[in-house]
Amino acid sequence: MTVDYDTLAKTIAALTEGETDQVALMATIACEVHHADDRFDWTGFYRVTEPGVLKIGPYQGGHGCLVIPFERGVCGAAARTGEVQLVPDVDAFPGHIACASSTRSELVLPVRDASGEVIAVFDIDSDQPNAFDEEDADQLTRVLAQVFAR
Repeated sequence: MTVDYDTLAKTIAALTEGETDQVALMATIACEVHHADDRFDWTGFYRVTEPGVLKIGPYQGGHGCLVIPFERGVCGAAARTGEVQLVPDVDAFPGHIACASSTRSELVLPVRDASGEVIAVFDIDSDQPNAFDEEDADQLTRVLAQVFAR
C-alpha cells in the first residue's frame, strides 16, 4: 500500500481543525498516519518535556521507550539537530536505541510549533529495511507543519 498523502493531509486537516491541545493533535495524527500504510509498524510522538529530554507521547503500535535523551538514538538526533532522520538500516545507525527488536528502518521528523521551536519528534518504525524515502519525509513534514506550525 502506498500512502495517498494528499488525502491523508486533507483528512488530518479536517480532523484537527480548531483543536489547540497538542496531545489531542498528536494522538489524531499518530492514528491516521499509522493506519495509512502497511510499512508503518510503530507510529508516534516523543515530546520535549524538559531541556534535552524526550518522553513518549501518543502512539500506535507496541510499547515504546518511555524516555529518550537528546544524545541517544535516532529520535534524540532529530530533536538535537532539528533535522529529519531517514534511516534505511537501524543496525547501522550509531547509538540506535532498540525499543522494539523488530524495527529495521526508521523515519523521525522534528515537530515545530509556530515559533519554529522543536516541541517533539514524530517517529515511524518499520519491520522492513529501507522502508522510507524522501517523499515520505517531505510529505509528513508538510502534514506536521500544517497542524503544529499554525
